[in-house]
Amino acid sequence: MTEQLEPMPSDWQRALAVVAHPDDLEYGCSAAVAGWTDGGREVTYLLATRGEAGIDTIAPHECAPLREREQRASAAAVGVRAVEFLDHRDGVIENGTALRRDIAAAIRRHRPELLITLNHRDTWGGVAWNTPDHRAVGRAALDAAGDAGNRWIFPELAEQGLHPWDGVRWVAVAGTDRPTHAVDATAGFERSVQSLLAHRTYIEVLTDEDPEAYCRTFLSGATGASAERFGGRPAVAFEVFAR
Repeated sequence: MTEQLEPMPSDWQRALAVVAHPDDLEYGCSAAVAGWTDGGREVTYLLATRGEAGIDTIAPHECAPLREREQRASAAAVGVRAVEFLDHRDGVIENGTALRRDIAAAIRRHRPELLITLNHRDTWGGVAWNTPDHRAVGRAALDAAGDAGNRWIFPELAEQGLHPWDGVRWVAVAGTDRPTHAVDATAGFERSVQSLLAHRTYIEVLTDEDPEAYCRTFLSGATGASAERFGGRPAVAFEVFAR
C-alpha cells in the first residue's frame, strides 16, 4: 500500500513564501495558496531576484520590471497582496550569510508561523539537476528560520528594529521528491492556472503550445501525481520540517 500524505498543519495564520524567481511558486504551489487565503490566512511572497536573466531574448534591465509586474499579477490571482523582492542577481545567488540575513530580516518583519520554499536539493527526483539559485535560496530559507529567532545571529537587525522571531513552527518545501504532507488542490486549481498564466511572457518563450493549455496540463499533472497518496484528491505536496 502506498504511504499516504498527511494533511498540512492548519493551526497557523501567517505564512512567508521564499523563492528565487518569479514563477517558482506558480509551478505547483498556487492552488494551496489560494485555499489558504480563501480561509483568511495571510501569505506574503519574498523573491530573491526579479528573474531578470530568465528570458534570453530580453535584456535584464528590460526583463526585470516586466517579470516583477507579472509576478504581482500572479500573486493577486491567488489572494496574495504583499510581494517583496530582495534584488539578488538572477542566476548567481550565493548561499551565504548575506542571503540568510535578508531572509531572516523578512521573517522577523512578517512573523510567519509557516515558512514555504522550493526544492533545495541537488536534483529534481534524481532525474534533472536543480539550478544553483533554487538550491541556494531553499537552503538559506531553512537556515534562516532558526537565524530569525537567535538574538546573537545578525544582531544588527535588532538595531534596525527587527527583533528576534522564533515563531516559525514549520518549513514546507515544495517540489520535493520526499513529500510528507499535502493540501487539497481542488478549490484553488482554476486560480492556480490563472496565476501561472500571468507569467505569459516567460511561458511563451518556453513553449509553442497554447499558454493556457500548457499551464493547465502542467498543473493537472503536478497535482494529479499526488492524488494516489492523498485519498484520490489532486493535491499540492510538501516536505514539512517541524521546528
